[in-house]
Amino acid sequence: MNVARLAAVDAAQAARVLSEVREATLAGQRARIAPRPVIEQSWGRMLRSGVDPERDRRSGLLPSDEVRRRREESRLRHVLPVLREGLLSVADVAQHIMVVAEADGRVLWREGSPPVLRKADGLGLELGADWREDVVGTNGVGTPAVVRRPVQVFAAEHFARSQTSWTCSGAPITDPRDGRLLGVVDVSGPLETMHPATLAWVDSVAKLAEARLRELHLTSLERLRAVAAPVLARLTGRALVVDRNGWTAAVTGMPYIRRVTLPKSLTPGRRWLPSLGSCAVEPLAGGWLLRADDTPLATAARRIALDLVRPDRCMVTVTASSGSWSRELSPRHAELLFLLAEHPAGRGAAGLAEDLFGDPTRTVTVRAEMSRIRRYLGELLQHRPYRFCADTEVEVILPDDLRDLLPQSTAPAVILKRNDAQSDRTGAP
Repeated sequence: MNVARLAAVDAAQAARVLSEVREATLAGQRARIAPRPVIEQSWGRMLRSGVDPERDRRSGLLPSDEVRRRREESRLRHVLPVLREGLLSVADVAQHIMVVAEADGRVLWREGSPPVLRKADGLGLELGADWREDVVGTNGVGTPAVVRRPVQVFAAEHFARSQTSWTCSGAPITDPRDGRLLGVVDVSGPLETMHPATLAWVDSVAKLAEARLRELHLTSLERLRAVAAPVLARLTGRALVVDRNGWTAAVTGMPYIRRVTLPKSLTPGRRWLPSLGSCAVEPLAGGWLLRADDTPLATAARRIALDLVRPDRCMVTVTASSGSWSRELSPRHAELLFLLAEHPAGRGAAGLAEDLFGDPTRTVTVRAEMSRIRRYLGELLQHRPYRFCADTEVEVILPDDLRDLLPQSTAPAVILKRNDAQSDRTGAP
């Protein structure tokens, strides 16, 4: 069923059909029309986490001064002009509102049609409200944050009954510097006001916002490059200047490295860094000066922890003799590292392509992504075949229920793992 098209033609009929689907599915019965996969999977997560669809699960609002503080610290503030220009003029005329929330689901900005804003108040979609999926159920703010892709939630596709008169179209906004989720931009309103193209429109504006963030990042690197030039000119040997996120502004005496993975809390001194090795770390305005050191330093990693518990924030943590560092993973990198952990003896590019896409010929994409992963894992990840180093302990921290494993993933090998967990619980062969 094309929900968007049906809603555009006959909103009342769409609402009735979706209500029937919701009631049957949540009652454990077979619906006449199956829910869309992204909605069915979200409902499954809600049922497993104990969210009550009949209860209005509102969280406490953040105090106004806390909302102001978060606004001032959020990188989303830099793209508000882009979001407003791309969404607000149309949203207001079409009786919609624009909602911008942080990665943790807290609503920081909310603008648009005054009558719709008043209706949103009645739903609890207010400034400072927590609209994470596991707090208020399937919705256009929390669900895109979990699956890391644009999602439209029509009427009774909302898990909570109190929201079934509402329709949301949300798209995630990620930080181009590190792939970290910054938040979600959402356009919401009554079902009858939604258009089939609303989701594509919101996603396009979210991508414009990410492009603006990339421009700002390049500008900051240019400023740092100007600071770095006279510093590097006085040095001999290998050295580079990076920003606070590890992006390289300038190098001397060595090949260019696009990015260096830095520990979460880097401090001056002698450190070991992936792809660079032992180096002296010195603070620089807007970044760090890294001076390569050829003096041997123990670099053997003792442990790699791959944390897949939170679907919206997968992490890898490396603990070595010289300290530890963590990195938030993109959904694709989380999939690949999980698949390698499932194959300790190693997996070739064709095997990983089959695991990811069901197509062993898509090796170019796999090799490109593995090359990016090796930039931060360095020698801890070997190739031919791809595998973790034999002397490294690898721990994978999984969700309590494997049906919630990497919910954004469409990789056949990950889906098989989730389905196996479903079969184990139901006793199906």
